[in-house]
Amino acid sequence: MAPYASDDSTTAAQTRERGARRRKAARYAVPVAVTGIAAATIGLVPALADSGDPDLPDITAQQLIEKTAASDTQRLSGTVKISTDLGLPDLGGLAGGMAGGMASGSPGQGDGGSAADPSAKLTELVSGTHTLRVAVDGPDRQKLSLLENAAEYSLIRDGEDVWGYDSASNEVYHATVPGSADERTKEHRRIPATPRELAEEALKAVDDTTSVTVDGTAQVAGRDAYKLLIKPRQDGSTVGAITVAVDAETGVPLKFTLTPAGGGAAVVDAGFTQVSFAKPAASTFDFTPPEGAKITEGDEAAGAPERGPESEEDLAEGLGGLTVVGEGWNAVAAFDTGGQGLPADSASGDLGGFLGSFGDQVKGDFGSGTVFTTRLVNALITEDGKVYAGAVTKEALVKAADAAR
Repeated sequence: MAPYASDDSTTAAQTRERGARRRKAARYAVPVAVTGIAAATIGLVPALADSGDPDLPDITAQQLIEKTAASDTQRLSGTVKISTDLGLPDLGGLAGGMAGGMASGSPGQGDGGSAADPSAKLTELVSGTHTLRVAVDGPDRQKLSLLENAAEYSLIRDGEDVWGYDSASNEVYHATVPGSADERTKEHRRIPATPRELAEEALKAVDDTTSVTVDGTAQVAGRDAYKLLIKPRQDGSTVGAITVAVDAETGVPLKFTLTPAGGGAAVVDAGFTQVSFAKPAASTFDFTPPEGAKITEGDEAAGAPERGPESEEDLAEGLGGLTVVGEGWNAVAAFDTGGQGLPADSASGDLGGFLGSFGDQVKGDFGSGTVFTTRLVNALITEDGKVYAGAVTKEALVKAADAAR
């Protein structure tokens, strides 16, 4: 990561990291795009109580960012608690299913796929409170277990083998993925699930539109940590602040909290409640399908799509010419669905009318459309089928649509 300039009160990035993770692209009906973007755009998922106020040596924001970037910790294990409150309406599980399709480019179990498919299962993290157990032993051996009531879902990577197991349904998902460990990670877990992954996503947004400071110290999971505070300088963003608790010894992010500009509880809050940097037992990553389990191979999943686009050009083509309007925290993703938008009359009896009842009607130089809001990500769908989405206010979406017409 490039160094960041800083003064007594703020730190501004001199270069923007533009290597954002790319996901598979596919064409979707407008209602699916609206709900799915709320999950896929966030890429940030985090309620943890920290304690104490340890007395640590002074450190600048630039030094703390560099410490995080230089951290070479390869082994850890622990328990992570994640809470997400987007303020989405309760659609009886419909939103999660749509989000899974948008985030992964693949069908969920409702389309006949496996209940153990990680591309659908881990989208559960976009709402509610969840407990995860994580273990890492280098870049090729990782395990994440999602604990839910009496059931458990585990995602295990051991070399080129990726296993997903859902104990509730006794289903197993298996894939053999060639290529680097980084490529395997992107292919099989698109929803950030640990404070470190969340922090990496947040730091990509740091540029000269951002204020970054050290906001004191904390103790998380029994570890002394510095608190890195990231705030937009621009008006119009729905992001109020992001706080990352960074382990003072290792530089590993231990806790991630995103609060909205509108105030109230955190939209997303994730952190370790227990952590160890000792080498996990080798048996942690062993997996044998239980007797009687239904096993689905990754390339046999019902309706599995072809491999996703390999370039930004392919991604743009897959989403109707995806473009970005605006810069920094006010950046808005825009694309054309190639079809008709939601009807202005939300009283119509179809699905579009049903979803339209959750939105606000707006008008501008672009014409008219419907804005769907969450506590973080908002989306505008115009009557002619264009979509504008981002972590910005309704007014900023209308402005972006006017600028792009």
